[in-house]
Amino acid sequence: MPISTSSDKAKLKDFLLKEAAALGFDAIAITGSNNQKAGIHLFEALNHGYHGTMEWMVETAKRRMAPANLWPEVKSVIMLAMNYGPEAHEFHLRPDKSSGNISYYARHRDYHELIKGRLKQIASRFVSRFGGDVKVFVDTAPVMEKPLAQLAGLGWQGKHTNLVSREFGSWLFLGSIFTDVELPFDQPEIDHCGSCHACLSACPTHAFPAPYQLDARRCISYLTIELKEQIPLSFRKAIGNRIYGCDDCLSACPWNKFARNTREIKLKAREDLIAPKLDFLLKLDDAAFRSFFTASPVKRIGRNRFIRNCLIAAGNSADRSLVNVVKPHLKDPDPLVAGMAVWALKQLLTKAEFDELAKRSITFASDPDVLKEWED
Repeated sequence: MPISTSSDKAKLKDFLLKEAAALGFDAIAITGSNNQKAGIHLFEALNHGYHGTMEWMVETAKRRMAPANLWPEVKSVIMLAMNYGPEAHEFHLRPDKSSGNISYYARHRDYHELIKGRLKQIASRFVSRFGGDVKVFVDTAPVMEKPLAQLAGLGWQGKHTNLVSREFGSWLFLGSIFTDVELPFDQPEIDHCGSCHACLSACPTHAFPAPYQLDARRCISYLTIELKEQIPLSFRKAIGNRIYGCDDCLSACPWNKFARNTREIKLKAREDLIAPKLDFLLKLDDAAFRSFFTASPVKRIGRNRFIRNCLIAAGNSADRSLVNVVKPHLKDPDPLVAGMAVWALKQLLTKAEFDELAKRSITFASDPDVLKEWED
């Protein structure tokens, strides 16, 4: 179903802009379904193993590389962006080592449900007005949202592979509406990174093999969120007190000087998630964890992986007052937690204190992962 006349196009654009703004979106643009260049880059990354343990990326690669592979009827892709820019006091705050650092995007309500619900509203009104069929996607579907956003003109993929906007800096959530209606496309955005490499230099774990390439296996966001195994020893010190995600490469981008605070109240940070104390977090059992992180994206990794992350932060804190909070985790039934408790105590105690503890502890001596932590 083509939208052919200039009058139709003007009405369509005006309709989409008004609907998006009314529902809290900060930018909207339209592109087509041809995304071949991004597909090539995806397969190159997968061939290098940069996806780590995220095998779902391999399984969905063919569908992900082009919108038409996911839905053959698609003619146009409407890309929408919502700004989640942090407040100034958050952006400049560096939590002390006895507190945890949670990524900006996870300090408020999980954006997936928020954005998807509003995309459905726009999509429903679009169909009522212009006809055709639609599908909506937010992050979890096999859609290459950042390359599509660049093709639509919302921003460009920086050297850290994330989207950068001249108007909003690094802080945009993306969603898409696929439609079988032929819509007028917006102009793609060009790369404005120039010779800058601030994002690459900022990475604590050197996760960028080259500009525009990310090795997830070294990325703190991957290690603290996606990795279900024990975090490799070589990365634990560099993680510092980052207990869920990492914003370092995003925060370093000079284009953030144009960033704005989010205007969406549901994306305002919860004060208790800006710099939560490790002493409090390490006492959370499963029920308390689920209650504290209700409606938060942190909840999806589960209590044990989260406590694993907090134990790394405790080990890096140099705060000996945390010893008595860490010790009970030696008896945790999950080796993921018990093993990291061993590592944390090894950092917080003197060698003599740790050796004495090792003599007295027989907890999980038969579990190879925990035993390895005692011996390393």
